[in-house]
Amino acid sequence: MTVKGLEGTFDTVASAYEKLRPGYPDELYKMIFDHAALDRSCRAVEVGIGGGQATLPFLKTECELTAVEYGETFSALCKEKFKEFSNFSVITGKFEDVDLPNDAYDLVYSASAFHWVPEEVGYKKVFAMLKEGGVFARFANHPFRAKDNLPLSKEIDRIYGEYYYSYYKSKKQEVPVEYTEEQAGERAEIAEKYGFTDIKYALFHRTRTFSADEYCALLGTYSDHIAIEESVRDEFFSKIGEAIDSCGGSITLFDTVDLQLGRKV
Repeated sequence: MTVKGLEGTFDTVASAYEKLRPGYPDELYKMIFDHAALDRSCRAVEVGIGGGQATLPFLKTECELTAVEYGETFSALCKEKFKEFSNFSVITGKFEDVDLPNDAYDLVYSASAFHWVPEEVGYKKVFAMLKEGGVFARFANHPFRAKDNLPLSKEIDRIYGEYYYSYYKSKKQEVPVEYTEEQAGERAEIAEKYGFTDIKYALFHRTRTFSADEYCALLGTYSDHIAIEESVRDEFFSKIGEAIDSCGGSITLFDTVDLQLGRKV
C-alpha cells in the first residue's frame, strides 16, 4: 500500500514521531473512563494510532483494542511496541475504507488524528460502529509557541514568512493563535449533528521546553513541514535553530489539549 497525501507524510518519520510527539494528561483518560468504563468484556477502536502515544492506558483496561492506522511503518512499529498485549491488534488502512462491524464497540477514540477523516463519513461511521450507550472520544494537542518570549516568537514568525509561506506561495502569513475554549465547544457540537448525545468537552494545559535541536526535530514530524523540499526545509530549520539559540537557548510550547465526548443512545 502506497501512502499518499499530507496524512501519509507522518509514516516517513515514524520513529521520530513516536519519540517526539507527546502523550496526553492522566486527567483526560480519567474523564474518558468515567464515561466509558472499560474491562476485558469490552471492545474499542483507536482511529489513527500513529506512534501509540495514546494507546497504553486503554490497553491496561484489558479491553479488546483494535487500532486502525493508515501508515504501514506506524502499524509495524505499534505491533512491536505493544506485542506483549494479547488484547491488541492493528488494521492497516484508512479508517473510512476499513470494514468494521456495526453495533459492536463500547468505545471509539481518536488522538490528534480524526481531522484527517472527512467529517460526514467519520462521524456517521463511528456512530454506526458503537453499541447503544457506547462512547466516542476525540482529543488532540494544540501547541502554542513562545508566548513567554516575544522577541523569539516574532523572529520565528519572520522566518516562517521567508521560508514556509513563500514555499507554499501563500500570501496570507498566519500569526499563530492559542487554542480557545470556544473552539473546543464548537468542535464538541459537531457530534450532535450525527446523532450523538451526552456531549461534553474539557481542556487541559501543560508546557514543554525544548533546545534548538530538539525543537527542530519536533518540527520535522509535522506533515506540512515534512512536505517542504529538503534543501529549503534544512535552511528553514537551521534559521529557526539559530533564532532559538540567540534568544535564550530554549523554546517553550504552551499546550492546550482538548477532549470531546459523545454517546450513542
